[in-house]
Amino acid sequence: MVNVTVINRKDVVKYLVRIGIAIIMVSILARYFSGLKEKNISKMVKIEEESKKAFISCLDDTIPTIQEVNKNEIGDLDNDNYVEPLKLALTKELGVLNSIEKKYVSEELIELSNESSISSEDLEEQDRAKTVPIGVETEVLPSNVPTKYTNTHNSVQIKNESKYSLTEEMLDTNGVTVNNKNILIFHTHTCESYTPTETSKYNQTGNFRTTDLNFSVARVGTELEKKLKSYGYNVIHNTTYHDYPSYNGSYGNSLVTVQNLLKTNKDFDVVIDIHRDAIADSSYAPTVKIGDEYAAQLMFVIGSSGSGLEHDNWVQNLKFAIKVQEKANEMYPGLFKPIIVRNSRYNQNVSKAACIIEVGATGNTLEQSNNSMKYLAKVLSEVMK
Repeated sequence: MVNVTVINRKDVVKYLVRIGIAIIMVSILARYFSGLKEKNISKMVKIEEESKKAFISCLDDTIPTIQEVNKNEIGDLDNDNYVEPLKLALTKELGVLNSIEKKYVSEELIELSNESSISSEDLEEQDRAKTVPIGVETEVLPSNVPTKYTNTHNSVQIKNESKYSLTEEMLDTNGVTVNNKNILIFHTHTCESYTPTETSKYNQTGNFRTTDLNFSVARVGTELEKKLKSYGYNVIHNTTYHDYPSYNGSYGNSLVTVQNLLKTNKDFDVVIDIHRDAIADSSYAPTVKIGDEYAAQLMFVIGSSGSGLEHDNWVQNLKFAIKVQEKANEMYPGLFKPIIVRNSRYNQNVSKAACIIEVGATGNTLEQSNNSMKYLAKVLSEVMK
C-alpha cells in the first residue's frame, strides 16, 4: 500500500509567510542588537522598549497578512490584483522598520542640534572675550572729585589712609603667587545700585539701593563671573543679601558667608568683594573712555590690621592689588583710580589675595559698570596666567 499525503496549497503559503516573518524578525533584531554596541547604557533601555513595540507592531501587521492568505483561494492566483503573501509581509515589516529608523534619526538629530547650540553659545562668549581690544586709546573723563594719592609704585598710585607707613618692600610684587584657577566673588553691600537709565529702570528700596539683583552690584558681579568663566576660570559668585533688611552688621554677615564658602571650596586665594562707591552724589560718575566705549572706573580698597583686629594677610593683599593695577595701567590706562589702604580689615583676612573693588559710583550707570567687567576680566586673565 502506498501512503499519500495531501498537501494543502494554502498551508504551504501560510508556512512560507511564517518563515518570511521569522527571517524579518531575526533581521530586525540583529540590526538593533548590532547598533546597541555603540549606544550608551541609557539608550539601551530605550531601544529595548522600542524593539518590544516594534515586535508587537509586526505581529499586528502580520495577522492581517495571514487573514489575506485565508481569503485567497487557489483560483485567485491568476487574479491581476493578487499580491504574493511574502511580498505583502515584507512590505508591511519594512514599513514598520522604516518608521522606527526615522524616529531614531529624528531624535539623534535633535540631540546633536541641542549640543551644537550649547557649544555655539560657549564659543561665542569665548570669542567675545578674546576680542576685547588691547592697546586702544583711553581717556579719563573730567570729574568733580579730584584724584588724590600719597604713594606711588611704578605706575600705581596709592592713597594711604592707614596708620602704617608703606615701604618699598611692602609694595614690591615680585614673588606674588596665587591660585590661578579659582575666583570667589561676593557682595557685602549687595543692594548698592546705580543711576537708572531707560534700559535699567528699577524700584529703589533706598537711596541708590535695590533688592532687585538684576540692577544692583550683584548684576555687575554676574557680568564679571561670565567673562572670567569664558577664560576658563572656576568662579563662585555669591549673591546673598548681607545689607538687607539692615545695613548695620553687613560685614559680619558677609564674613559668615565667605568663611562657609571657603570651608567647602578649597584653594581659593582670589576673593573679590564688589561694591559701588558711595562718595558724593549722583553727579559723581568716574568714567574712562576705552576706544569708543564708556566704562565706570574701578578702585581697589585694601584693609589692614590698623584697627587692632588680626590681619596677617593685608600686605599680601596689597601686593596682589598692585600687581593687577600695574597690568591694568599697561593695558587700559585710567581703568583704575588710586588704590586706597585703610585701617579696617573688611573681612580681607580670609585670604592672601582678598580685596574690595569699587565699581563706579552713584552717578554711573549699570551699563557703564558692566562694560568695565570685560576689561577687568581681561586684565585678571593676564595676571593669573
